Amino acid sequence: MDMKIGEVAERTGLSIRSLRHYDEVGVVSPSGKTPGGFRLYSERDVERILLVRRMKPLQFTLEEMREFLDAAEHPDSPTARATIERVHDDARTRLAKLRQRVSYAEEFLDIIEGL
Repeated sequence: MDMKIGEVAERTGLSIRSLRHYDEVGVVSPSGKTPGGFRLYSERDVERILLVRRMKPLQFTLEEMREFLDAAEHPDSPTARATIERVHDDARTRLAKLRQRVSYAEEFLDIIEGL
């Protein structure tokens, strides 16, 4: 069942503006449109959007997201495999840095609470 942009925004926790932007830059485009021109998203589109949402905290660029999503569509291709492995390695590194920043934030909160 196809979903309108408002339903997708509610389901993914992303803003309608973000979803429109992802469509405009070619990261995730809806599979269809109504006769009136409204975007219609499939379940597969929503799954791709959720991947983007998961990549955002790791600060992947829109281009990196697009490359990964394209590779994920054809994971058996040697080029795609290399892209997936690169993104995997980058994600591990970025997650370690993010965890360190969270640790610093927690330390800071402990200091504030001790004042």
